[in-house]
Amino acid sequence: MKLKITLTALVLFTLCYINAQETTETKFGKGILNVVAKDSSWSMKFATRFQLLGVSGWDINDGDYGKSETNFLVRRARLKFDGFAYSPKLKYKIELGLSNRDISGASEFTNNTPRYILDAVIKWNFYKNFTLWAGQTKLPGNVERVISSANLQLVDRSRLNSRFNIDRDIGIQLRHHFKLSDKFLVREVLAVSQGEGRNITTGNLGGHQYTGRVELLPFGKFKSKGDYKGGDLKREQSPKLLLAATYDLNADAVKNRSNQGSYMETSTGFYETNISTIFVDAVFKYKGFSFMGEFADRAADEAIAVEEDGTPTGDIVEVGNAINLQAGYLFKSNWEIAGRYTNLNYDTIADRSQEKQYTLGVSKYIAGHNLKVQSDISYTTEDDDGSRLAYRLQFDIHF
Repeated sequence: MKLKITLTALVLFTLCYINAQETTETKFGKGILNVVAKDSSWSMKFATRFQLLGVSGWDINDGDYGKSETNFLVRRARLKFDGFAYSPKLKYKIELGLSNRDISGASEFTNNTPRYILDAVIKWNFYKNFTLWAGQTKLPGNVERVISSANLQLVDRSRLNSRFNIDRDIGIQLRHHFKLSDKFLVREVLAVSQGEGRNITTGNLGGHQYTGRVELLPFGKFKSKGDYKGGDLKREQSPKLLLAATYDLNADAVKNRSNQGSYMETSTGFYETNISTIFVDAVFKYKGFSFMGEFADRAADEAIAVEEDGTPTGDIVEVGNAINLQAGYLFKSNWEIAGRYTNLNYDTIADRSQEKQYTLGVSKYIAGHNLKVQSDISYTTEDDDGSRLAYRLQFDIHF
C-alpha cells in the first residue's frame, strides 16, 4: 500500500513538473535556478554536478599484469546553493554531497549519520577589504585542496593532498586583501576552527586549530579566479603568478592527521598532541601553459600515542613531508595534456612506505570545466620498488 502511494505521488509530481516547464535564460554552467527578490533583499543560485569514474588498477608486485581490479562509481554527486541575504555584502554557500564517497565517514563522532554537509558558511564583508567567514568550509590550506573538485586539471588530486591536507572544519575565518602597487595583490587569511573536521557532533574533544595563509600575486589577478582552477582555460595573455604559504597548528589534536584521519583513543579518553603543518604553493599560467607546485611538511610534538603509563596505543601521527609538481598545456582545440610528479617522504616514526607517483593525463574540455572528459594513468612506487599501475576515465558535468 505504501509503495502504491509513493509511486502515485511520484507520477503526480512528474506530471505537474512537465506541465509547469518553462524556458529559462540561464546558460549552461551558470546554475539551474537563479532567483533575486523583487526588492533585492536576497538571492539564490542552485546548481548540481556529478562525476562518473571508471578505474582499473594492477598490483605490479603480484607479477600478474593481466589481472586488473576494475571499479565504476559515481565519484561525486552534489547540490550547491549560494547567494546573498539582506545585502550583497552578506553572502552564503551551502553544498551537499549525495554520493557514497561524499557522505562516507559516519561514526559515533558524527552521531552515526551520513556526512551530507560539505559547506555551510556565511561570508560577511563588514568593512572595506575585510570579510568574515563563519561556518563549515575548507580551511585555507594547500592550493590543490581549495581548488574545487569540479575544476581539477587531472582526474583527482595528488597523494600529497590525500595524506597532508587540512580539508574542511567548522569555525571562523578573517580574510583581507590589499595592493602593493597597481598590480601587485596581497591576500591574507586567519582561521580558528574546531580541529576535528567536518560534521562532528560530539563537540571539541582536543584543542582548537589555528591557520594562517598569505598569498602574493605580483602580476595581478588571474582571469575568472584562475589561480584556483586547474589548467589555463582562459589562456592568460600576460604571465600570472601566485606564491603562497600556510602555517597550521592543531593544538592538542586527537586525530592522527591533524583534523583528518582516525581518532587516537586511549583506555581513559583520547591522546592529545600538537600537530603543525606547513604548505608552500606556487601557480603560474601563460598562454595555455600552467604549472602548480606544492610542498607540505607535518610534524608533531609527540608522534607516538601512549597511555597514561607510557604504553604505546598503536596509533601514530603521520608526520613527514611531500612535494607535488604538476604542469600542462591547453591546445586551441581545447584538448589538454598534463603531467604530475608526487613524492611522499614519511618520517621513520610514521611507519609508512616512501611513495612516488608519476601521472600522465589528457582532458577534453567541451564547455570548460563544466563539461569535460578526463583520463590519466599513474605509476606508483613504494620504497623505490614498483607497486601499482592505475588507469582512470572520468566524465564531469556541472550545471
